[in-house]
Amino acid sequence: MIKFVIRWAINAAALYAAALIVPGIDFEGDWRGIVWLALIISLLNVLLRPLLKLLTLPLIILTLGLFTVVINTIVLMLTSSIGQIFGLGLTVNGFWPALLGSLVISIVSMVMSAIFRDELKGGKKHN
Repeated sequence: MIKFVIRWAINAAALYAAALIVPGIDFEGDWRGIVWLALIISLLNVLLRPLLKLLTLPLIILTLGLFTVVINTIVLMLTSSIGQIFGLGLTVNGFWPALLGSLVISIVSMVMSAIFRDELKGGKKHN
């Protein structure tokens, strides 16, 4: 359960960073909106991303894995669309902002996952 909460917080921070950094990604809500959007992107990553990877496996192999950036872009655009349905305040204005946003989200997630590596692996017991 703690792994899920940490991953959720990492996704929230990464989404917020993308909204701050990338022109064309706008967030006009409060912290609760980011928390709900992080849950949406987490669920899409768990449920939809593996299917998209399976369906696009030849493209992923052909591009040496770079097509996964496009998959991340699609997931971010879907998160924005779902968030707009629920009025959560995230707007992604097109493919290129979504692409840059997915790169920012990936970088922030990697850095924060490295920081919380022990907690995500189950934590080391210190005596």
